[in-house]
Amino acid sequence: MKPADAVETIQREMTVFARRARAAAGRMHPELSLVSYTLLGHLEEGGGCRATDLAAHYALDKSTVSRQVTALERAGLVERRPDAQDQRVQVLHLTEAGRRILAQVTESRRAAFRERLADWRAEDLARFADYLVRYNAGSGSGRHDRGHSTQA
Repeated sequence: MKPADAVETIQREMTVFARRARAAAGRMHPELSLVSYTLLGHLEEGGGCRATDLAAHYALDKSTVSRQVTALERAGLVERRPDAQDQRVQVLHLTEAGRRILAQVTESRRAAFRERLADWRAEDLARFADYLVRYNAGSGSGRHDRGHSTQA
């Protein structure tokens, strides 16, 4: 396969993957979109953060993040708390309900991945994992790597 054809195939298959991920998120928890799941995962991983930090991390408009956060607050999954060092700053944190739903969806996603990859050889899984890490660590990924992968 020519490199240009391979890149075209990769782009097409990554698009299929993204569509499948969005659809699966809706099936796993009807109130939790893939974007919501991603934001909750980011808050859990970082122990909370400001909404502006979410917007910067995911290269999203602040109003887009604001709408998502408002929906998560209304659902009781996220709460705002004053920052410990600067009381004027509001930091987003998961609520217990948010942690519970995130854990349920995460486990459902893991089970779906395990099922989908069950017949893959161990060396193919390792190679695929390495390629994904390499791809996501590349420049222009929009990812702020801190030495570990994110859940998106």
